[in-house]
Amino acid sequence: MKKSILFQVSLLWVILLTINHQAGAQNTAEGGIVRGNFQADIQSYEPNSEIGITADDIKGEKIGMNAFGNFIYTNQNFTAGFRFESYLKPLVGFDKAYEGLGIPYRFASYRKDQFEVTVGNFYDQFGNGLIFRSYEEWTLGYDNSVDGIRVKFNPVRGVNIKGIYGVQRYFWEKYNSGNRGIIRGVDGDFFLNEMCSSLSGMKTKIILGGSMMSKYQKDDPFFKYKLPENVTAFAGRFNMTRSGFNLLGEYAYKINDPSAINKYIYKDGQAIFLSGSYSKKGFGVTLSTKWIDNMSFRSARNETGNALDISFLPPLTKIHTYSLEAMYPYATQPNGEFALNGKVVYTIPKKTRMGGKYGTTIELNYSGMNGIDKKPVDTIPVGQEGTLGYEVAFFSAGDLVYFEEINIEVNKKIGKKWKLIAAYTNLTYNFNVIEEGIEDNHAMIYANMGTVDITHKFTPKKALRLELQYLSTRQDSGNWAAALVEYTIAPKWFFYVRDEYNFDNPVSSNTYHYYSAAMGYTHGANRIQVTYGLQREGIMCVGGVCRQVPAASGFTISVMSSF
Repeated sequence: MKKSILFQVSLLWVILLTINHQAGAQNTAEGGIVRGNFQADIQSYEPNSEIGITADDIKGEKIGMNAFGNFIYTNQNFTAGFRFESYLKPLVGFDKAYEGLGIPYRFASYRKDQFEVTVGNFYDQFGNGLIFRSYEEWTLGYDNSVDGIRVKFNPVRGVNIKGIYGVQRYFWEKYNSGNRGIIRGVDGDFFLNEMCSSLSGMKTKIILGGSMMSKYQKDDPFFKYKLPENVTAFAGRFNMTRSGFNLLGEYAYKINDPSAINKYIYKDGQAIFLSGSYSKKGFGVTLSTKWIDNMSFRSARNETGNALDISFLPPLTKIHTYSLEAMYPYATQPNGEFALNGKVVYTIPKKTRMGGKYGTTIELNYSGMNGIDKKPVDTIPVGQEGTLGYEVAFFSAGDLVYFEEINIEVNKKIGKKWKLIAAYTNLTYNFNVIEEGIEDNHAMIYANMGTVDITHKFTPKKALRLELQYLSTRQDSGNWAAALVEYTIAPKWFFYVRDEYNFDNPVSSNTYHYYSAAMGYTHGANRIQVTYGLQREGIMCVGGVCRQVPAASGFTISVMSSF
């Protein structure tokens, strides 16, 4: 395998150098450039009786490493590159199917006049992603890049068309008709103000768009149900802006797609996403809603993990910075969800009684997610396997609460040397729905959280930051308190110590301290960080996609560089 990897890398570099030499021969004034980035995360594991990690838990896995290197070559209209990855072994919490090393991502792209063609791997998105989004999230171990061909075409001013055809990445597995299907799609954006000269001077800007996406996966003749081999989804969207106003929306429809996620029901899926916003100096407001009905769309019907998603169902929750606020993150529910989100940001002007000398910024955020109002088809129970599933009124909301959060955050500069951030969060979290996939309200978690973050600048380059957090709940693991002290010498050094303390645990008489200490150094585009301490068990989510993070104890070294 090592010889194969070395051969692939060598071959790619020979191709790039050959292209560079030929381009230079044609035009010596314009040579190609190489850029890229590198990251390695290395973690050691050690037993720790305080948080229940025994020697048997880490047997054979005392060190893990996730690393990658991107190398991209550009010469005029030509771009090519590859990414080398190594998981030896994958860090705890990452899918063990990643174990290994190789080049899972390589591409070449050429742009000429109205056309652009890419072969190999690529990431892309149609509209808001309701029927297609391909992306990579390193912290989650998520990568659904498409390996195939993409063509972009701009036939006239204001019209952008693209088409894709290929298969998605599935860890290190080579494609075959049994492990995943083929995806193909077309998408178009139409900028009306550019297309029509009569609209070019209009203050209101209008963009219309439409998409079609399909997958083909061979039916399994030995499966108990006959499954559709071709599944198609359609979407239409709009985006309107005028002065500080913006309104956008998208509707998607998918034909029946029986899968492990929806218990193999033969029901069509729908989704709608709407968002409106207004902003001016010192004030901004955003209102969004989302309705999802049976919209899991994957290129492998039996896949249930974090892999092979064709669609992306955007979350409508606040992205939290502080650890206890993020302890109960929300994962998008593709089988049915009604969501609302509202955010208001207001800056009290400077030199007023409430704004003070530097002004005060207040952000209020609300997020609420419920199930949808599902009704049985005839006398068949809702969602029974192998049936038509259920009936539902369009854009209806059910009574079952999945998630609800109210958050207020105040950001204020106090004098030239002090800065204060204070936040409060009230949370309702349906554990059974979000983490167990069970549609009931028998495991609700109600929590209140408070955060105070104070920074003092000694000099323009030296600062000390104190962070205090508290989480109160009578459910789950009970109450938590957290503290962090961080000292920064900009722009190169930082040091911190922190502790998360779990007490009043209703299921254990023990109290748990998850302490850690870290230091980091940055020089230009290079950064290294060393951390030692304990990692609590929990869920990490980014963009509505989550992974389970187990408890761990030991050193972590992260090295990042770009060029």
